[in-house]
Amino acid sequence: MSFQTIEHYRIGEVAERVGITTRTIRYYEELGLLGATERVKGAHRLYTETDVKRLEELIRLRDLLGLTLEELVGLAEAEEARAALRDQWDESTTDRERARIVDEAIPVIELQLELIRGRQQRLSEFAGELSGKLRSLHERRAELRPARTD
Repeated sequence: MSFQTIEHYRIGEVAERVGITTRTIRYYEELGLLGATERVKGAHRLYTETDVKRLEELIRLRDLLGLTLEELVGLAEAEEARAALRDQWDESTTDRERARIVDEAIPVIELQLELIRGRQQRLSEFAGELSGKLRSLHERRAELRPARTD
């Protein structure tokens, strides 16, 4: 029988790998977004590869969507709910159980989609504002250039 050893990383190693500060990692722990896999009182925080991947995904979502920490927490909770429902689906044996799982999954996905669509709308509005400013600047530039008399 072979045992697979799980590699653990200290907080500084994780911070360097992900490109954030140890303070940010601790704050994410306080918000419930991330938990050190192992931590004995007085010992260093230890993280697994799964923890590192989760943190990388959280940072990617935060940066990609420009989420507030509150929104990030909500999105992470929704992802966890979806993962739990997927596990239930895999273990379910009846259509009735699966129908219940689908009914529970729909509002979770709707919540995530609402967040994404809200971000899309704000980005679209901002792009529209910038396009208007750019048009205005092009018009102003054309007005300021002297007419050629070649």
